[in-house]
Amino acid sequence: MTETYDGPFSLLQMFWGSIAARPLRSFLSVIAIAVQVILVLLIVGLTSGVVSEWGKRVEGVGADILVQPPNSSIFFAFVSVGMQESLGEKIAALSGVDEVAPTVILTEPKHLVMVYGIDYKRFNALSKGFLFRDGRPFEGPDEVIADDIIAQTRHLKVGSQIALLNHPFTVCGIVAHGKGARYFIPIRTAQEIAGAEKRVSMFYVRSKGDTEATRAQILKLMPENSVRSLSEYVTLMTSSNLPQLRPFTRTMVALGIVVSFLVVLLNMHTMVMERTREIGILKALGFSKLDVVQMLLGETLILTLMGTGLGIATTFLTQAILKQTNPGLTILISPAWIFSAVALAIVGAATGAVYPALRAASYDPVVALAYE
Repeated sequence: MTETYDGPFSLLQMFWGSIAARPLRSFLSVIAIAVQVILVLLIVGLTSGVVSEWGKRVEGVGADILVQPPNSSIFFAFVSVGMQESLGEKIAALSGVDEVAPTVILTEPKHLVMVYGIDYKRFNALSKGFLFRDGRPFEGPDEVIADDIIAQTRHLKVGSQIALLNHPFTVCGIVAHGKGARYFIPIRTAQEIAGAEKRVSMFYVRSKGDTEATRAQILKLMPENSVRSLSEYVTLMTSSNLPQLRPFTRTMVALGIVVSFLVVLLNMHTMVMERTREIGILKALGFSKLDVVQMLLGETLILTLMGTGLGIATTFLTQAILKQTNPGLTILISPAWIFSAVALAIVGAATGAVYPALRAASYDPVVALAYE
């Protein structure tokens, strides 16, 4: 019986020779698989990064408890300015409360950036305070404090004139990031812009030490409102715990698999048609059906590994470029999702290759050799 190959090295040479003989089609397959990997890693990394980074910024404010209107979203951009500001005094009077900071939350529509309207002294007292890189706190109604990330992104400095929420402001200070919002304006100015006099979006509360007991006191005072401990909120702020993001993430992952499946299926089907005589010769030389299937699936595996390697490298390159061009954009790429992206690429490509491989294995050698 004729030996078709004498070891793994010869088999690898056969796989590589077949791929190299069709460079354009192989290149397109590699690109399609790379696109799938990039799509999965960037979409998941971007959603995970933004959510995680936002949770850290809220944590950096220095509060222990968040008090919001009933049925409020954990995304502050969707919280209305509907709570009476006077509730803050009632919360502050509780024995377990150390500090309360009423906050108006607005979103600047042009750049989708969050703006906090704050009582500077009370908000600053929640933690060790703002760390100023330059400038000072606001003193007038038309002054704004910017954090260092948005200042770098928009090339702002103390004295810069900017328009926020269709209102002109002068940058009076630049602070270290991590205090919730990117911009901070006087609470009265924010209420005027929102048309919500004496109303706020939420209260940041710092307890005197016993967070759960203080939370229970606030709930007893205002049972209709949403009262969360900061630890509970931070736990919620992961992409896996947000039901709103799951359908989006799953759709993107499924789209990537479908793209990979269709491209590999088309490539392998066309390749099998072109190699009908070659497959007939191999079977005449002693290749079994299993050998043919292994050969074609092996070629697909090599293309998949090349595509996943290219996709992972491109993803990290894109992450580095975006970090330089937009420091405020966080892309969190975890080892678990890298493994998942590789596994999904292999599944999608293998699924696309199975039918053409089985079809090729079923060819009759005599008919295949006569194929033109």
